[in-house]
Amino acid sequence: MKNIFLQMDFSYERNLQLSGYQLIAGIDEAGRGPLAGPVVAAAVIFNFTEVPEELKFLADSKKLSARRRESFSKIIMARAENFGIGICDHQTIDRLNILQATFLAMKKALTALSVNPDIILVDGQLPLPNYSAPQQAIINGDNIIFSIAAASVLAKVARDRIMTAMHERYPQYGFRQHKGYGTKLHMDALQLHGPCEIHRRTFRPVRDFFQFL
Repeated sequence: MKNIFLQMDFSYERNLQLSGYQLIAGIDEAGRGPLAGPVVAAAVIFNFTEVPEELKFLADSKKLSARRRESFSKIIMARAENFGIGICDHQTIDRLNILQATFLAMKKALTALSVNPDIILVDGQLPLPNYSAPQQAIINGDNIIFSIAAASVLAKVARDRIMTAMHERYPQYGFRQHKGYGTKLHMDALQLHGPCEIHRRTFRPVRDFFQFL
């Protein structure tokens, strides 16, 4: 079967190194859209010499199967110079809003690194607010920047594991299958059982349920 993924390389990061930045962290998140569970961010720093053969076809986590994400995740953690994970739970999301909770999860991921990056590459159009070090926000970064793609995989795998664990606590919602996203299975379970503890109360249709209590 023909491989549909383009080979990523470190060209963007290497150009930054030529500009004087040595420790370059890619950052991405998983879980902005679901109706339940946390938002999870990851930060990843590589030694930008040569892309490991087993990561040649790394891609944005949304383009990978769960099995391939798991495989890549293990390799990334083994081959990266440094990585960190940051988590903001459903309560924090409801208190701050999803955008600010995402930024906070990203800052937690950076704090989890054992070194301070010289520059961070953030997936999306918005830079990290109140962050003093140099940074670049890159639209569609998880598709074109190697370190951001790696961060997207770590964040997605970490969040999926959390939601699989939540399935054991709340099996009636099917979190193992949809990970909290608004699928028909999830919508039907919400209609039948109402929201559980980890649902985001500020997200529709969860919010609508509480309006009618």
